[in-house]
Amino acid sequence: MTTVDEGPKASRLQVPTKLDIATTKMLASGNVADDSRVPEVDYNFSRGRHLKNVFVLSITFTLVFTAFHGLESLQSSMNKDQGLGVYGLVFIYSAMIISCLFLAPPIISLLGCKWTITAAMASYTTYTLANFYAVWGTMAPASVILGMGGALLWSAKCMYITETATQYAQITGKNKDVLLHRFFGIFFGIVNSSTVWGNLISSLVLSQRSQNETEIPDEVFSRCGATYCTGDENIGNFSNPGLDKPSEEKLLILCGTYFACGLIAVGAVAIFLDDLHRQKSAKSQPKKRFSSALFVATFNHMREPKQLLLIPITMNCSMQEGFFFSDFTKSFVSCSYGLWNVGYVTMTYGVTTSLISIVIGRLAKRVGRAVFFTLAMLLHYGLLFTLLFWQPTPDGLLILYVLAGLWGAAVAIWTTEINVLYGVLFHDSQEAAFSNYRLWRAIGFILAYNFSVKLCVFIKLYILMGTLALSMLGYLTVEFMERKYFGNAQNC
Repeated sequence: MTTVDEGPKASRLQVPTKLDIATTKMLASGNVADDSRVPEVDYNFSRGRHLKNVFVLSITFTLVFTAFHGLESLQSSMNKDQGLGVYGLVFIYSAMIISCLFLAPPIISLLGCKWTITAAMASYTTYTLANFYAVWGTMAPASVILGMGGALLWSAKCMYITETATQYAQITGKNKDVLLHRFFGIFFGIVNSSTVWGNLISSLVLSQRSQNETEIPDEVFSRCGATYCTGDENIGNFSNPGLDKPSEEKLLILCGTYFACGLIAVGAVAIFLDDLHRQKSAKSQPKKRFSSALFVATFNHMREPKQLLLIPITMNCSMQEGFFFSDFTKSFVSCSYGLWNVGYVTMTYGVTTSLISIVIGRLAKRVGRAVFFTLAMLLHYGLLFTLLFWQPTPDGLLILYVLAGLWGAAVAIWTTEINVLYGVLFHDSQEAAFSNYRLWRAIGFILAYNFSVKLCVFIKLYILMGTLALSMLGYLTVEFMERKYFGNAQNC
């Protein structure tokens, strides 16, 4: 278990080291022990102002991902022709890999966290616009733009919240690691509700069914669930009505609402979010530029043993999410009970992710992270085995609500605790660490969405079971290394 080092390292918590040229040099050289090379910064923000920034960031992210999650959960069903919707998601996370490796560090260094977040949020609106007229010519470029911006958005967010916790700890004298849990808990508690709002909007729009829409026949259920394979949409001489695309009128209302959410978020961040480094004087503010040193730092960080061990758990988290939004929503919900039920079921997922994220933030002081990770593992294994052996029935919709809620609880633990773990382990190389975090999450999503259009559901369930076991093995090894390190430090 990680403990707080209150010896000589404490001085480093007094300096925001992320975007400075001095830090760039340290990252390139691997030397992070010399505090004299980092310029001192005065903390002029009050506690209330730091908390305001956390809430502004959380609410604007909620607006952006209200739109994105609402569309994401419908892609495998709404834009299923030639796999357009799912392959669009593959393009998103493929572009995110490129952005993580080549764009995130220098652009964040150039623009700072605030304006990187603002520009990246604007990239999400292009994807919403493409869904007004979803064809390869619109979806492919919009997906690439979103992917490029997505890596910037999440890397800058992680750095912004970690720095806020660091400065808040300096002002108040509180434990930084506890504050990291609390701030990430607040953030994910609010942002995870975007799944609720996004799917509530889609449910209200799509549930207004036309008179010519037919009910799903009973013979369809045997082709849904774990036995579903791509191409099972057609049975005999008719198609599964649960997978039919919504009318043009409904699409206009849906995408128009989501587009408005994105525009409001971009404006709110530009106006209300503070730049944490604005308090530097003009003389001490280094001129930001593209630097190859941060590229090198991103690649070099992959050599860190702890980073290598965390790759499986980082990928597994996104693979579990990718399976839920592509396979669970299509193979279990749309196939069995209709596209119009996807939003309502997914809302349960969003509610539990929000609530559990907040609970984690409150319990962080009393419960170790190993307990949280173990609980998430047990939850997911139980869910995977349930989906493997349970067959949807005409009266089984309630079961899907329960499964979606439990899936959301497990994902809430993964996302919150993995973010905290990266912040604690790699505080002195946050740019490179969080770029790696987004990189491996993107690879996990790419694998999940590629599997979605090529493999039957039961095969994907076995794959997730295997990656989950490998993930916990790597995580427990990291915990062992941390305990051993701090044990030796205390004996010296």
